[in-house]
Amino acid sequence: MVKLVIVRDDGFHNDDLDGAKFVSSSEVAVSIGEPIHLNLQADDEIDKLQPHFPHIRVIRIQFSSFENGTGFSLAFRLRQLGYRGRLRAEGHLIADQYPLARRSGFDEVAIFSDIAERQPAEQWPIDSAQKGLSYQSRLQKAEDQLN
Repeated sequence: MVKLVIVRDDGFHNDDLDGAKFVSSSEVAVSIGEPIHLNLQADDEIDKLQPHFPHIRVIRIQFSSFENGTGFSLAFRLRQLGYRGRLRAEGHLIADQYPLARRSGFDEVAIFSDIAERQPAEQWPIDSAQKGLSYQSRLQKAEDQLN
C-alpha cells in the first residue's frame, strides 16, 4: 500500500483518512444516511452531486498525472455549486501546484511519500501569504460582507 503525505498550510501531516472507505459518484445515492467519503475522477459529472453535499464529509479528487489540471476545475466547480466540506487533491501533484490547488478550493493535497522525499515541506509554498488566496479566505470575506 502506498503511503500518503498530507500537505496543508501548516506543513506535512500523516493521512488521517488512511483506511477510510471512499465511494464513487455513482454510489453516492446508495450511501445516504451515513457520512460519505467520495472519490472523484477527472471525467466524473459533479452537477448531480449537489443534493448530496450535506452528507458528503470528504471529496477526494484524483490527479493521475502532473500535467492533467482537470481536478483544479472540478474543485472550483464544486465550490461554486456550494460544497463547503473537506476537499482533497490526491496523487501526482508537485509543490508548484499547491497555490493553484488552494485557490481552486482544495483544503489539502495528498502526495505519495516518494514525492514528499524529493520535495520536502520546505519546498511547498505553505506560508501565510498563500492563505489570502485560498477559497476559504475568499468565502469568509464574502460572508463578512453579507453580515
